[in-house]
Amino acid sequence: MEGSSRFHLIEACEASLHRLGTDHIDLYYIHGFDRNTPVEETLRALDDLVTSGKIRYIGCSNFSGWQLMKSLSISERSNWSRYVAHQVYYSLLNRDFEWELMPLALDQQVGTIVWSPLAAGRLGGRYRRTNPIPQDGRVARGGAPVRDNVISYDRLYNIVDVLDEISGETGKTVAQIALNWLLQRPTISSLVIGASSEEQLAQNLKAVDWSLTAEQLRRLDVASNTPKPYPYWHQDQRPELSSQVY
Repeated sequence: MEGSSRFHLIEACEASLHRLGTDHIDLYYIHGFDRNTPVEETLRALDDLVTSGKIRYIGCSNFSGWQLMKSLSISERSNWSRYVAHQVYYSLLNRDFEWELMPLALDQQVGTIVWSPLAAGRLGGRYRRTNPIPQDGRVARGGAPVRDNVISYDRLYNIVDVLDEISGETGKTVAQIALNWLLQRPTISSLVIGASSEEQLAQNLKAVDWSLTAEQLRRLDVASNTPKPYPYWHQDQRPELSSQVY
């Protein structure tokens, strides 16, 4: 089933309620923007599901800035339920989210749910300069949600070098530090973490209840920094006109 038409959304929601054996869903996501369906139709259907009590809140996933802002504007004008959460890809290895979507989330008070916070396992602590990702493995062959052609491996290993240093200082694992960095970023509400074993899941869950120091955060920021595209690098020339710091 594809698309965000009224028919598809209502049918999909009813099917989810049946599979889950429940009478409501707390947070219902649109997993991608549908250019073939008017935004008004999608949002009206979602609002009807909220007012009927079948879902509590609505969220979206992988929207661009204009798509999310257009949706929020239509919801506001029509007095419909608005997206309260945006599920995005964000990690130390890929910080594109910060250029437009994070400022939007701050301004519009939209919570961020991060998928693949360890960059499809690249920041899990297994790979480094002395143990590179195998070229015939699942990640390099494209069997991961984060494509290999958007990754700079020199940059990855530079980040892992700093993660290793901080791991020695804190006694935390590389993965725990990468996850903790995300949890301290603005707008981040929760992380969607995956694990191949119960032990790995338990280790990842230990990324909470402690914080990296300001100096450690600065080192990770420097190691993972990337040049911004236009118009963001141009706007950065006048920092006094922007109140957002992250």
